[in-house]
Amino acid sequence: MALNPLASVFSRSAVRSHLKSSRWICERCHRSNFSTASTLLAGHNRWSQIRHDKAKNDKAKSRERQALTAEIMNAVQMWGPDPKSNPRLNLAISKAKQAQVPKALIETAIARGQGISTSGQALESMVIEALLPGSVAAVIECLGENKARILQDVRHIIKDYGGSVTPTTYLFDKKGRVVFERKENLNPDDYLDAAIEAGATDVDTDGEGRLVVFTEPTETKAVGEAFSKATGLAIERAAIIWDPKKETMVTVKNEEDIQALEELLSELRDDASVRDVYLNSTEKF
Repeated sequence: MALNPLASVFSRSAVRSHLKSSRWICERCHRSNFSTASTLLAGHNRWSQIRHDKAKNDKAKSRERQALTAEIMNAVQMWGPDPKSNPRLNLAISKAKQAQVPKALIETAIARGQGISTSGQALESMVIEALLPGSVAAVIECLGENKARILQDVRHIIKDYGGSVTPTTYLFDKKGRVVFERKENLNPDDYLDAAIEAGATDVDTDGEGRLVVFTEPTETKAVGEAFSKATGLAIERAAIIWDPKKETMVTVKNEEDIQALEELLSELRDDASVRDVYLNSTEKF
C-alpha cells in the first residue's frame, strides 16, 4: 500500500518536536543530557596528542637523517667516495640503511661529499649568518647549484619565524674537529702529549665519552691521521666546524622563542641545500 507523503512529513516533524521537547535530549546536538562536553572533546584531545607526538617523531627522524647524511658527506670529503677503500664511508652507509634512510638521500650525500649533484653538476658552497628567535646566533652552511636561490630560500625561512640575516661569524671560532672511537675510562689528559705532537690545538671529550681533538681548519685531516697512528684510536668523524665562543653563549628561556626555534630549525634541516647549522645556544636543538 502506498504511503501518504504528507503523513511521512508530519511523522518526521512530530518526532523532531518530541525529541526537542524531551528533557533528556540536548537542543544543540540531540544527544542525551548524560553526554558531557569532555566526552565530545575527548576525540579532539586525543587527535591533538597524536598530531603532537607525530610532529616530535618527525622532527627526531629529520634530525637523525641529517646527521647520518652529514656523516656520509664528511667521510667522502675526507677519504673518498668508494666504500670499498673507505671504511668510514662504508660504516656511515650501513648506519644510514639501518635507520631506513632512503637510497636516493644516501646517493645524494655521496655526490655532495664530492661537491657535485647526482647529475654531476658542480655545487657551490656558501655560509649564511643569521640571528634567530631568542637572540640565538646561527651560522648556516649550505651547498647547492644556485647561490642566489639558496640565499633566497633560507632567508625566507628565517624571516618567517622572526629572525634576520646579519653577521654572526665573529661570535664563533672556525676549527677542525676530529672525533675518535669511544673507549672505556678514557682520560683526555692521557692523550695530551700525543695531540701536541700531532699538531692539535686542544683535546676534550664529548657527551658520549669519545675523545675529541681540535685543530686548525686546514690541518684537520693530517692531524687526525697522525694522532690516530700514534694512539691506535680509530677516527669516527672529522669535520671543519663553527664552534661558538663560550662568552657569547645564550640560554633561551621564553617558551615561544623555543618553539619558534624548533620549528625554524626543522624547516632548515629539511631544506636540501642546508648542510649544517651551528648555534651559540646552551641548549641543544
